[in-house]
Amino acid sequence: MKQKIILSIILAFTFFSCQSITTNQNREVVSPEEMEIIYNEIKTPYKYGVVLKHPDSTKMIDSPTIFRKDNKWYMTYIVFDGVGYETWIAESDSLLDWKVLGKILSFTKDTWDANQKAGYVSLIDIEWGGSYEPEQFKDKYWMSYLGGSTSGYEAGTLNVGLAYTDSITKAKEWKRFNAPILTPKDDDAKWFDDGTIFKSLIIRDRDENTEYPFVMFYNAKGDTAKYESIGMAVSNDMTSWKRFGDNPLITKGIGICGDAQIAKIDNIYVMFYFGAFWEPGINTASEKFACSYDLIHWTEWQGEDLVKPSEVYDKKFAHKPWVVKWNGIVYHFYTAVGSEGRVIALSTSKKLKNNLTDIFPASKINQY
Repeated sequence: MKQKIILSIILAFTFFSCQSITTNQNREVVSPEEMEIIYNEIKTPYKYGVVLKHPDSTKMIDSPTIFRKDNKWYMTYIVFDGVGYETWIAESDSLLDWKVLGKILSFTKDTWDANQKAGYVSLIDIEWGGSYEPEQFKDKYWMSYLGGSTSGYEAGTLNVGLAYTDSITKAKEWKRFNAPILTPKDDDAKWFDDGTIFKSLIIRDRDENTEYPFVMFYNAKGDTAKYESIGMAVSNDMTSWKRFGDNPLITKGIGICGDAQIAKIDNIYVMFYFGAFWEPGINTASEKFACSYDLIHWTEWQGEDLVKPSEVYDKKFAHKPWVVKWNGIVYHFYTAVGSEGRVIALSTSKKLKNNLTDIFPASKINQY
């Protein structure tokens, strides 16, 4: 009898252990049903049009980051003028009409980042339909940026720099650290990021899924892996960073997976990103997404692209996302490349009337 009781206890323990393992394993994969629910929540089938462009057609606008502060919306974005990247800021009351305020990261001389400063605001509230306000840490607002000294379009070895300010809504120069915080030459550099590092995004992970409060998502390519993948780094203090894991979170082994933005919808993290040049001979870019329960294991959406080229102004590329939900409407900002050059365009979940495009051609919209 005693042996039967012991055997029953062992079998019960084994059963519940297996159940626990299965549950944990299943939490690494988001189900197709949940992926479909997320897709229906975030899709934006209505192209609104161009919302910001440079009046000088030789200059290119790129990489919108949207946040809200003091009842106004702000967009940081980057401008390439043939020399390199600088970072600018614009404001809006409506998410539709944008007023350029000025520059916040400029060219410098004889610094590690002299000719490349493409900035992305850090610690923005990631809650879907939340405040979208940037959080302060140590009484400062923070921005990671793509930095380098070589002139040209994303030329030379690029690193991640860090800048900070006490007035995030003003068009004044941010202060910068004297050295990069993540480089391809770091001792912990991985096979997929030891060539150059492009865009980065830093969020606050309040659940500390990685056991760290600050998480950076970045896209990079390796010395021999000549394609871009999305990786992760972590920090306790915003200034000292280390890679998390030995492999990328998202990769195709070809082309580009890049420019991650993170949102949290209920208990699911959503990564918006873009994919480009995934098939030989197909030179286009479109918007994708993936989902995760823990920021570490990601399930890629296998269905329709969120945004893809379809209009004259985005006929070549529709990429580099920033997505917010406000007052029941999803706004998907992206970099469009087509008839208007490289500009910021918008796609929405509900059809919105664009009075400017009814009256003026797109070339007159929200210029400097």
